[in-house]
Amino acid sequence: MKPYTTLRYFPDGIRNCYNLNVGKGSKYLIRATFIYGNYDGHDIKPVFDLYLGPNLWATIDLERAVNGTRQDMLHIPTSNSLQICLVKTGETTPLISALELRPMENVSYSTESDSLNLYNMYYLSKSGSQIRYSRDIYDRIWRSYFKMEWTQISTDLDVVHSNKYAPPKDALKYAATPTNASAPLTIEWSSANPDAQYHLYAHFAELQDLEANETREFSMVWNGQHYYGPLVPLKLNLLTIFNKSPRTCNGGKCSVQLIRTNRSTLPPLLNAFEVFTVIHLPQSETDESDVSAIKSIATSYALSRINWQGDPCVPQQLRWDGLNCTNTVASMPPRLTTL
Repeated sequence: MKPYTTLRYFPDGIRNCYNLNVGKGSKYLIRATFIYGNYDGHDIKPVFDLYLGPNLWATIDLERAVNGTRQDMLHIPTSNSLQICLVKTGETTPLISALELRPMENVSYSTESDSLNLYNMYYLSKSGSQIRYSRDIYDRIWRSYFKMEWTQISTDLDVVHSNKYAPPKDALKYAATPTNASAPLTIEWSSANPDAQYHLYAHFAELQDLEANETREFSMVWNGQHYYGPLVPLKLNLLTIFNKSPRTCNGGKCSVQLIRTNRSTLPPLLNAFEVFTVIHLPQSETDESDVSAIKSIATSYALSRINWQGDPCVPQQLRWDGLNCTNTVASMPPRLTTL
């Protein structure tokens, strides 16, 4: 069966959840895909919320994303279970086409931030094709991206990519340089949220044989301010530059430029880049022992209520019927008080 050609929809209840067994403290790539496809013949594209446990992950708006959409998050669970919930917010019916969980190396994408949501992931090529598993060991989905003002360079040789990010070798075989050798290489993105915080991972590898009198050296500038460098890409050897602390952009418009230094004889080069936004998950999950106890009670007495899904106490508007909780401080795990 081809992926994403089927779906599951949820006509009953407000919150419907998947409960996944995970390793506490281990890093995962969580991917949720949503494609409406007019499965019901009504041609009314749904809008609903996607939650990770008690916290809002994203609003899924298939009125705007008419061809479907997906959300990719890097996350470290704080318990051995993970709840992905679809929450009805209007008259339309939530649905999901696929829910995927990929284990990651804990040392990869290590930041000061909470969980990271993928904004875009590109390799700089005119190929027009996607790269994912098995060419990417983590099944990240890399799309090709190229601008008219760039020149393509490539190699048939493998780039050594032994660092913790391990972008696929097929992506690193390509790179872009500005056609105007004196011009910067610019990547840009924007967000409707001017306060959005970003992490950039830029991947570099020299693909050409340079003559003895040739040098490729450049600096990175983020929205007009020096970001990193100068740097010299290594021949067929990956160098990844990233920011451990999140950065914002003026008015939500981001621009990163690679600018050649005065001593450089060649224009800057970029093979691939990834941009993530910071997801803040302020609401703690309900105390783990309390959750275990209430689930045991539900099993023992064969209790089955449509809204007994997801976190029992939070968010408060989705609290389980028949329960009372204390949850005055979001950073502290709520406790069950009465049933």
